[in-house]
This record gives sequence, structure tokens and C-alpha cells, in this order.
Amino acid sequence: MKPHRTQAERSEHTRELLLDATIDCLVEVGYARTTVHEICLRAGVSRGAQQHHFTTKAELMATALEHLFERLSQEVLRAAERLPPGPDRITKGIDLLWRAYSGTLSTAAMELWVAARTDPELRRVLLPVDRGLGHATLEFFRRGAGADVDERVLERLLLLSVHLTRGLAMDAMIGGDADRRSALLEEWKAIVLELYKGGGQRSARPSLGPTAATEDDARVRET
Repeated sequence: MKPHRTQAERSEHTRELLLDATIDCLVEVGYARTTVHEICLRAGVSRGAQQHHFTTKAELMATALEHLFERLSQEVLRAAERLPPGPDRITKGIDLLWRAYSGTLSTAAMELWVAARTDPELRRVLLPVDRGLGHATLEFFRRGAGADVDERVLERLLLLSVHLTRGLAMDAMIGGDADRRSALLEEWKAIVLELYKGGGQRSARPSLGPTAATEDDARVRET
């Protein structure tokens, strides 16, 4: 016979059902078609119970993303702690971040980021969650790199890694080339490793040739 759950345990269980159902809706049908009614149906929860936990749809959405992010972050950190110390820990750690943040988390987050552009309330509650992603990534790099790496280097790696992951995840969503994404990720790991070994200073890397952007810039300077 299963022991009876306390009121607090039942309340927490209801809350998790709502959060998981919210993420499922965002991933499967997108933000525009995600309604509170649909979330409650999927969670098997009444609208009154939902309103007891979350007073607005924006609050529910942002909390669901935070819930998913915290769960994935803990998985990444636990996996990272099993990696051997040294430079290899950094590059393998980037692989962990990519696998964790490029799937469900990225899809749900992208739906909310796009919606937040024209929804001030959603943007207001989403910003602290977005900052939390940055802080957790910085903590990951701090644990992996060790105390002898300059904090400014860690912050640089943090910002670049977060934005690179977002960009590559968006590329995956629209059907971009998987081999190209892998090559870019490998290039980024090489850059990070160089920064790590050089204490934050990069040596000159061979040029890959002028891009369309640099050629355009040159033409502008000539005019």
C-alpha cells in the first residue's frame, strides 16, 4: 500500500504536471497554439488548480522553461563532474552543453523568445530565466576550468558559448546542414582550448579566406 502524500507533496506534483505539460505543448504545437486550456487537459488538472499555482499564462510559460532548464543543468553538471580534469574536460563539456541545450530546451525557449518580442509581460518574466541560463553556464565553465583561469576569460567563453548554441540550435530547427553545425562546433572547441591554454590570449589563426561580409566592407571603404 502506497503511503498517503502530504498536501505539500500533492501540490508540488500538480505543479510539475502543469510545467511538463507546458513544455510538451510548446515543443509540439508552438506558443501561438499553446493555450492554458490545452495545458490543463494534458496535465489532467482543473483550471482552478492551475490558477492556484500560476496567476498568468506568462508566469506559467517562464516557470516551465526555468523548470526544464534547471533539470537539464543539473544533468550537465553531474555528467561534467565525472569528466577527468584538464583541457579535455573543457571540450567534452561543450559537447555536454550542446546536447542538453539544443533539444527540447532550445525548442521551447525559442518559442518563448520570439513571442516575448511583442509581449511585454512575457518578456518581463522571461528575462530572469534567460539570465539564469547564463549564470549556470558560467558555473559550469568555472567548475571545469579550475581556479587558475581568469574570470574574464570564463565570462567570454560563457557569452560566446550561449550565443553559439542558440544560433546552431536555430539552424537545426530550420533544417540547416548537420555537417556544417558539427564543423562549427569543432572549430569553437579548438578556439576555447586555445584560450584555455593561453590564459585568454589567442594566437593568430590562419585565415579561412574573405567572407562575403568582408568583401562588401572592402568595397564600401573603396567608395
